[in-house]
Amino acid sequence: MDTLFRFLYEFLGQFFSGFILILKAVWEGIKNIFNFKAYLEILNFYKDDFNGPEWLFVGLVILILVAIIVGIVFLIIFLIRKYIRFRKTLVEQEDLLNEVAKLNDEVSTLVKEKEDILAMKVSHLGLKPNESEEEEIKEEDNTPSDIRFPKLNDIDNEYANYQIKNYNNNFNLEQLVELFRNFAASQLKLYYKTEMIRIFISGLASTKLIILQGISGTGKTSLAYAWGKFLKHDSCVASVQPSWRDRTELFGYFNEFTKKFNETEVLKTIYEASYTDDIFTVILDEMNISRVEYYFAEMLSILEMPNKDEWVVELVSNGWKSDPKKIKGGKLKIAPNIWYIGTINNDDSTFMVTDKVYDRAMPIDINDKGEVFEPENVPAQDINYSYLDRLFTEAINNNQISEDTLNKIDEMDNYVIKHFRIAFGNRIVAHMKKFVPVYVACGGDEVDGVDYFIARKILRKFEQLNVSYIRDEIDGFIEFLDNTFGKGKMKECEEYLLRLKKLT
Repeated sequence: MDTLFRFLYEFLGQFFSGFILILKAVWEGIKNIFNFKAYLEILNFYKDDFNGPEWLFVGLVILILVAIIVGIVFLIIFLIRKYIRFRKTLVEQEDLLNEVAKLNDEVSTLVKEKEDILAMKVSHLGLKPNESEEEEIKEEDNTPSDIRFPKLNDIDNEYANYQIKNYNNNFNLEQLVELFRNFAASQLKLYYKTEMIRIFISGLASTKLIILQGISGTGKTSLAYAWGKFLKHDSCVASVQPSWRDRTELFGYFNEFTKKFNETEVLKTIYEASYTDDIFTVILDEMNISRVEYYFAEMLSILEMPNKDEWVVELVSNGWKSDPKKIKGGKLKIAPNIWYIGTINNDDSTFMVTDKVYDRAMPIDINDKGEVFEPENVPAQDINYSYLDRLFTEAINNNQISEDTLNKIDEMDNYVIKHFRIAFGNRIVAHMKKFVPVYVACGGDEVDGVDYFIARKILRKFEQLNVSYIRDEIDGFIEFLDNTFGKGKMKECEEYLLRLKKLT
């Protein structure tokens, strides 16, 4: 045992002694720089040998040296102050969020106390809680007291005799791109490039969650809004709030006192969509003003399941006889004919969108406004979800990524792992195998589709790295892309990498 301890002492001592030597060397170097006494001794030693012109040069050297030392001191002070301000800003943001959460908790507590007091007052009159109010409601809207989903029950009544309509659509995906583009321009005065619409529709084919990101005022929300108008179903706009903490903000919640479920517009849209073969859109406006994982985590998991029969969310713990027709045992099946489109702004008032969200979504950058053009007059369209889904499936089967391109992507994957220690999983590859074929069917080029997808879904992960450490690797990666895919073929990737390099 003594031998082991002696070995450990000498072995670890070798490491820590080197570490201590480094610290000592740094400290000795700092002392040497600021050893003004040594400077004076050197000057005194040589001063008798200098003539007039040489003294001018010596004075210049001393001034430069003093300027460098002062500059170092000011730089250190500046960096310390900058770090303190940065930390202060982070602390203030966290304090503000904690204060908002605390106030929300207090409001919830006060509401509960109010409901308890009201229940006590009513009980003294020999009534059941909320009995008189329920009678008034019955007289006004004829809603039975045991109905806890009144808005969804209204949808049941509205669609009681509804038959799913076949619109006999006959366009292809390339024509759909032009139909939507011309509709937005002719009816809404919103102008988008063909490439942007092509990317948007390809994104719809690859995932149910689209993220539109970019600088303010470039038409992120307008694009999602125009898509709803184009399909004759206005998009349901859910304005995300900083206080959103869980899924109840999205679906609503059951009030134990009133025995009613507070239904949201998002829940109504999901429920209505389940009756039809039409296409619906939910817009999560400024989705990262709260943490997306807080309120959308369950939906992220549900929409990832390959079997759509498993797309089920539990709204309440049990079922009532009066519950809407499509809520079974308190559970609702999420309709597949809905897309969720989030818009994000990256500034100090928002949270960073995590990899968990980005990996399950298709991010689309909108950083410039489309040029005005003279459009054809295209009205809104009736489009069957089943027809659009069939177009997507046919495009994925008929335009599979070529073996040559897949081999190049594998080479790129190996290069990125070796030089940047980043890899992308099967989920991203599966998304790519949907996005690129549909992009081709929409009139695009295969390599261009791969280029855009890689830039937005894979290279985005570089932002997590310390850019100063990978700066020297960027030029080599650009050269690799040119050699592998062809000179200038991967424009989106190369522009992104050069933009990243400028940040250092």
